[in-house]
Amino acid sequence: MLKFKDHFSAHATAYAEARPRYPVALFAWLATLTPSHDVAWDCGTGNGQAAVGLAAHYARIIATDPSKQQLESAFPHHHVHYREARAESPGLEPRSVDLVTVAQAVHWFDRPVFYAQVKQVLKPGGVLAVWCYSLCHIESAIDSTIQAFYTGEINAYWPPERTLIDDGYRTLEFPFEELSAPALHMQQRWTLEQFLAYLRTWSAVQKFIHNNGRDPVDALNGKLVKLWDAGVIKTVSWPLHIRVGSGEAGVKSDLI
Repeated sequence: MLKFKDHFSAHATAYAEARPRYPVALFAWLATLTPSHDVAWDCGTGNGQAAVGLAAHYARIIATDPSKQQLESAFPHHHVHYREARAESPGLEPRSVDLVTVAQAVHWFDRPVFYAQVKQVLKPGGVLAVWCYSLCHIESAIDSTIQAFYTGEINAYWPPERTLIDDGYRTLEFPFEELSAPALHMQQRWTLEQFLAYLRTWSAVQKFIHNNGRDPVDALNGKLVKLWDAGVIKTVSWPLHIRVGSGEAGVKSDLI
């Protein structure tokens, strides 16, 4: 089994406060894919952003993450049961789960071992859904500045798994009967200060700070303040890249 690569525990509180929220339409659509709605397993839950979204549609959410610090900052919900566990060894009963979800995390897993776990714990008709998001869209000039920052001095600090996100999970191995997914995106209404807080949760930014003793977002702020006036709220949008699959042939969604 691969070693747990922990990029986020050290700033778990900031991660919980600054990361965008997934759209409710995503969870409503996922719920249409499973014949029953008793248990969902949100794997690599982090602070529970996806787990809480699932709680509107499933009676019990088992939300696992190997990071104790992330779970300590997780959003409480009476339907969500947080558990410190790795994706590859969740401790779930066979054929006990209707839906397995992985939000912005499957690229960190030992995927062959994880996929074997998924096939073991899914009920007949159960579904696995994984998704990610990469660079956001705001306005043309701001987008260009963020792109330059992303591929500039912090570029060398991205872990190699990041290439799967840059590719929108298109090259992710996915040994399931694949289903079509709708085009969905996340949106946040943020000030510049809130947006910069989000950028500081990037793993490459955190590693740059650790290695160089300075925050590269400070220099970026000097460029963005010319494009984004203080206190002004702008819409930040991220397209979601979704892969969904069933272990059984013939499962279709009537919403596509």
